[in-house]
Amino acid sequence: MSGIHPFRLLRAKPLWIANGVITGVLALLFTVFYVGANIDPVDHMKDLPVGLVNADKGAAVGGKQVNLGAQITESIKKSTASGDKIDWKVMDEKEMKGELGKGKLYGALVVPADFTSATTALTGTATTGVPTRPTLTVLTNQSAGSVGSSLARTVTTQVAESASLQVGKELTSQGGTGRAKLPAAARVLLADPAAVTVEDGYPLDSHSGLGLTAFYYALVLVVCGMLSANVISGQVDHALGYTHNDMGPLRLHRPLVRATRVQTLAISSTLMAGLSLLMGSLVMVGAVGIMGMHAAHLLLLWLYSVCAIAVSGIGALTLLAVFGTPGMLVVTLVFIGMAVPTANATTPLQALPGFYRFLAEFEPLRQITGGIRSILYYDAQADAGLTRGWIMMAVGLAAAALFGFGVTSWYDRKGLHRIPAGTEPEKTAAPA
Repeated sequence: MSGIHPFRLLRAKPLWIANGVITGVLALLFTVFYVGANIDPVDHMKDLPVGLVNADKGAAVGGKQVNLGAQITESIKKSTASGDKIDWKVMDEKEMKGELGKGKLYGALVVPADFTSATTALTGTATTGVPTRPTLTVLTNQSAGSVGSSLARTVTTQVAESASLQVGKELTSQGGTGRAKLPAAARVLLADPAAVTVEDGYPLDSHSGLGLTAFYYALVLVVCGMLSANVISGQVDHALGYTHNDMGPLRLHRPLVRATRVQTLAISSTLMAGLSLLMGSLVMVGAVGIMGMHAAHLLLLWLYSVCAIAVSGIGALTLLAVFGTPGMLVVTLVFIGMAVPTANATTPLQALPGFYRFLAEFEPLRQITGGIRSILYYDAQADAGLTRGWIMMAVGLAAAALFGFGVTSWYDRKGLHRIPAGTEPEKTAAPA
């Protein structure tokens, strides 16, 4: 036995250096991924999809048909005021409602059917109609993400107010004796004729967390898979006799059962697939049954939850099998560090720097969140994120299987076994 006192290890520079490098890099990476992604979403925003609807029917003014709504929408499309921050999608009301109901728009600006008639009625030049102040309606969509909806609301409201001022400027600049005879208050109103109202374009149930339950539910699924992988990996190693299992003050050890790396990964993955049925069920019970989260399509939600946990867990087991002890750090970075900022939930992808948008193309949390959002909010519509979720989970599972079993098979062929060569398992060994 060594006569070195345990606390003398604190004098060992390699111990400090190794742990300092690992923990320091981890702290730096988490800071970059989490804080860096959200420092200035407005400046990074590019091509945020917002609907632009002209429902204005126009009106006869001075013997000519005028459509102020068409002028407004055309000027917004051509305007460079918002740069490339907003991607204006010109569409009709039905199409706009459909896109809001799939989470493909973060908001919309609607010019109502009576906009021209109501506006020109203020000047006294309309042939028909009772003078009422026209409105421009800004629609929000929290189901697509509260931050994205807020960004869209801010920009769209500013655009609507500018459009009102522009219409007022054009009307007052036309002059005429009619304008001069208007009361002062009416002339002031005519300078900024439109009232801008904000409405919820796609209302959610009150138990939907303002559009965030899908993200948090998906995060729970990924975390369950990730943490369960760590537990299962350790318990399989203990059952095979490769490691001790400390239970409080007790240390348990089983006889050694020789297993290849491929066999070990196969055992762990099978356990993960089976236990995902339990975990997926309990997640639903906790969220829907106990906490009262609003959810429809319960059978589909259960199936998707089970598959998401299984795929996340098997992916994490693969990284643990390939990288060994450092694998848990890699798992944490892939499934949490890089995943949360790129999930397209708290901050829209259109408001992230380019590097994070690239990560979002394959990060598992983004794909799983899209599918859960479709099930919870969008009536499980395939093109609202559900199809992409299923496809990307299948791709992820295939990639994990190819990478994990491919690398561990290569380890086995090279003789890179987990026990020294010549070590024989005990005859009484039995798997747990």
